[in-house]
Amino acid sequence: MTKLTVGPWIAAQKLPSKDLALDRLAFLERTRTRATTPTVAGLPLIGMGGSCGKPCFALPYTLNWTPANTLALEQLAAEFACFVEYGVYPHLKLHDGGQEVAAVQDWTTFATVYLRPGYEQAEELLVRLRETLQPPFHG
Repeated sequence: MTKLTVGPWIAAQKLPSKDLALDRLAFLERTRTRATTPTVAGLPLIGMGGSCGKPCFALPYTLNWTPANTLALEQLAAEFACFVEYGVYPHLKLHDGGQEVAAVQDWTTFATVYLRPGYEQAEELLVRLRETLQPPFHG
């Protein structure tokens, strides 16, 4: 039996402390480790799963986080009365109560968006996320 060797890579993705949840630059620093994808038994690690239960939608492009598109994401979040919490990937949460309404994942060969199904502006937010994060980002 051989232990997996991806533990340090996965640990580097996780939010080290709740104090950094709103720190965009700390998030960008953590994403730099994604440039090198570990493999196990010849298979590439493509991300970390979750049990959020939210519907997931595939964006029609790959996504790499940059200072410009994270700022654009924060501006879009503000338009929907949300803030961005930077954990393993960005989550949009309502200012009023902190309920998560969306999350954007960049781990696979395409980007995905998870949306809270009961959120009244979910479809509009999905469309705006697709438009706002479309590479190449110029802004």
